[in-house]
Amino acid sequence: MSRTILIVDDEAHIRMLIQQTLEDLEDEGVTLLTATNGEEALALIESEKPNLVFLDVMMPKVSGFDVCDRTKHALGLTDIYIVLLTAKGQEFDRQKGQEVGADLYMTKPFDPDALLAKARDVLGI
Repeated sequence: MSRTILIVDDEAHIRMLIQQTLEDLEDEGVTLLTATNGEEALALIESEKPNLVFLDVMMPKVSGFDVCDRTKHALGLTDIYIVLLTAKGQEFDRQKGQEVGADLYMTKPFDPDALLAKARDVLGI
């Protein structure tokens, strides 16, 4: 069974940190994909249908909220687990995350161990 994680963030160092956090999963057959903006993310979500997406909220072109909304509602890919990652921890943003269909909302800076644990949980590893 192939398992795929998509990491979406417009900041290279954040993408790298998440990749490094999750790289041990590659030894267990997990594929890690990355995207630098919402447009790339949507294209990869449609073509690859990842199991899990770590998705930044504030990005150029298409926001993480919009990517999540399109994935869950317009594309109907409700089985893709989406974790919104953001520096914005206000209740309004959490509510918006729920409205667009996010499965989990994590604030930056995040705990790498919590990120890895969530990935293992979602993928059943």
